[in-house]
Amino acid sequence: MQDIKVTPPSPNPFATTGSFQLGHDPSKPVVLIVDDTPFNIDVLRGVLSTQYTLKVATNGEKALALAKTYPQPELVLLDVMMPGMDGYEVCRRLKQGDETQHIPVMFVTSLSEVEDERRGFDCGAVDYITKPVSAPLVQARVATQLRLCAHERHLTELVKTRTMELEATRLEIIRRLGRAAEFKDDEAGQHVIRMSHYTRLLAEAAGMPAEEVEVLFNAAPMHDIGKIGIPEAILLKPGKLTEDEWKVMRKHPAIGAGIIGRHEHPLLHTARIVALTHHEKWDGSGYPRGLAGEAIPLCGRIVAIADVFDALLSERPYKKAWPVEQAVKFLRDNAGSHFDPRLVELFIGCLPEVLKVRALHADLPSSETLGAYAEDASL
Repeated sequence: MQDIKVTPPSPNPFATTGSFQLGHDPSKPVVLIVDDTPFNIDVLRGVLSTQYTLKVATNGEKALALAKTYPQPELVLLDVMMPGMDGYEVCRRLKQGDETQHIPVMFVTSLSEVEDERRGFDCGAVDYITKPVSAPLVQARVATQLRLCAHERHLTELVKTRTMELEATRLEIIRRLGRAAEFKDDEAGQHVIRMSHYTRLLAEAAGMPAEEVEVLFNAAPMHDIGKIGIPEAILLKPGKLTEDEWKVMRKHPAIGAGIIGRHEHPLLHTARIVALTHHEKWDGSGYPRGLAGEAIPLCGRIVAIADVFDALLSERPYKKAWPVEQAVKFLRDNAGSHFDPRLVELFIGCLPEVLKVRALHADLPSSETLGAYAEDASL
């Protein structure tokens, strides 16, 4: 194979700035050439300019800057021996940068020893070409790396899409199970929707990180999943429960935690904690473990307030709906005994948004609710 030789143009377009970019054609991949010798740059430009949009830098600092600018290069062709920052250091910095670590780097250099190649691959390069270059070899290697990079991006997008679909399915299953647990005394299933939104509002007001707020919002519907294991005669009893019946009712947090199980996934892990702790009380008189104060996980304390407040405002077979003012008074009267007092005040501060959520997700009459379920299940 013959080596390509190109006479450098005059004047040199990057002699004073250290960088140069040909006009960007959106249909062409962008390649960044980094070399301190104009002749070597022109050789590569002669080989690649018809197929690719080229960016050019004559030193490491300019290369690092151009690698972050739009349109971002999809491949870097990098010389080793340059004044100041050498190519190995440029490659290391590209691979350490959040914005540039994904860009493949090919060394194009006159250093041809095995140790030179090893250093190049050790610092993150995907290929190593020695000068003088062969045009067909450069074209083939560049095309191969760009294809591999495009394929990797495609696979990444497929994985991301599939992960999002699985997450959406998981969330929908959790919401449906939460509604199933409430169905006997809340056929519309609006309670779990409302209290989940209240939970989000209170968690945000309490300063919980945004990612944790979202996890708690999606875990909250599972708080009473353990009611599935409680007999209907107790769940729907119109009067007060006997002591023996209360013993049975108090089992539902542990039943719920058992149904959810132990998982490393943040959503299911949080759902288990919520199910197990949302009936604990600030003064230690709650159940199932009698935890007190900040020994109760924050997510359990938040859900306790959201759950009780919406339950007080809702009609059930065993109770009438309370007015908002009476429910607010109940929270205040029980701050420091049943509820975390700081969270009670934060919740009351969110009351305008809470009531908007309640109006948006108001309960439907039972006949309409059952009709909606039947329509949803029709083929």
